[in-house]
Amino acid sequence: MDTVIAQLVVEQGLATSEEVEHCQKSLKKASADSDPKQRSLVNVLIAKGVVTKRQVERLRPAIDEQKSDRQIPGFQIIRKLGAGAMATVYLARQLSLDREVAIKILPQKYMSNPQFVERFYAEGRAAAKLNHANIVGALDVGKAGDYHYFVMEYVEGRTVYDDIIKKGKFGEAEALNLILQTAQALEHAHKQGFIHRDVKPKNLMITQDGVAKLADMGLARAVSDREAAEQEQGKAFGTPYYISPEQIRGEIDVDFRADIYSLGATFYHMVTGKVPFDGANPSEVMHKHLKAELVAPDHINPDLTSGIGEVIEVCMTKDRNKRYNTTSDLLDDLEALERGEPPLQARQKFDLSTLSALEDGGTHVDSAGAVHAHVDQPVEIEYVTPPLIEQPMFWVAAVGWVIALIMVLVLAVVGD
Repeated sequence: MDTVIAQLVVEQGLATSEEVEHCQKSLKKASADSDPKQRSLVNVLIAKGVVTKRQVERLRPAIDEQKSDRQIPGFQIIRKLGAGAMATVYLARQLSLDREVAIKILPQKYMSNPQFVERFYAEGRAAAKLNHANIVGALDVGKAGDYHYFVMEYVEGRTVYDDIIKKGKFGEAEALNLILQTAQALEHAHKQGFIHRDVKPKNLMITQDGVAKLADMGLARAVSDREAAEQEQGKAFGTPYYISPEQIRGEIDVDFRADIYSLGATFYHMVTGKVPFDGANPSEVMHKHLKAELVAPDHINPDLTSGIGEVIEVCMTKDRNKRYNTTSDLLDDLEALERGEPPLQARQKFDLSTLSALEDGGTHVDSAGAVHAHVDQPVEIEYVTPPLIEQPMFWVAAVGWVIALIMVLVLAVVGD
């Protein structure tokens, strides 16, 4: 309990680590002297004027939550690794095997919501069916008391996003190596019938040995799960900076090509230091994914070889039918690039798309609805159909009606 309080007091900025350590030393001395009034850290902190009673009361909900989070049978919580909107993750020790693991806890505010609870367990079930060196492994999922937990492999390292923030962009060789490993992870997931739906730099871990680990199956779904697809139809699930056009539109048959798009967007961010599309809000960013032309990555980073740019552009083609036919095809090109050879699959796609553009003048994509969220966090939104007058087929039909009316009038005049 004292450890929880000490951590929260420092995290909330109520005291410095040095002040808390001084109070902890005083507590040990008081305990040795058997002073009953000084046997809790809270009393010592208050007595020394480090915090007030009111501040401690304000911390009470967080203290209670962390107390419960430390009561998972068979595990000893060590420290908090991070927290997001959907979960808090702790470093823990699995007592039976004496190994470190990561434990994800569903926040109390979602515990009474069946949809969030089911999604939490669905993540555990999806991860448990995937066994690959480049995917964070699932160990257990369950309930202890009133809260739900998900135990997974602990990856000691950092995320791709951490490195982008630190150094701006990756070197081409390093980025290619990490993306190739991630593509291998996705190929495994796709062969098992799962799509990730949230591939992004924050979900790509890098171990101390340089191994890429795909994390967070929170939005993963089995392609064959028709019921879930129908329930989600018309809603966008994904992260705005990296989301595919078909996810934005909430299409019912989203498949592996959505992950390929997001992997391409992640690759783009890694080698340029910039997201593919930026904007003032998620709605603007997603609108660009649907309609804006992608600035070629080698226009931003002239040092890139042409093959890297070709692969990224094929991955991020708005028409998913023009992306890679399979994840294995993408891997063939990535492995070719690693050998210093041209990406033959991508070049074939480029040739076909050039011919198609000459024949039909390009394709049209709809716009996205409004959403209020952070652009680098997953969102769930309703897709809003554009007004009738903004849809091209309305004007095609209108012109047809006008021409038909004119012909009727002309025939009437000639008949007279």
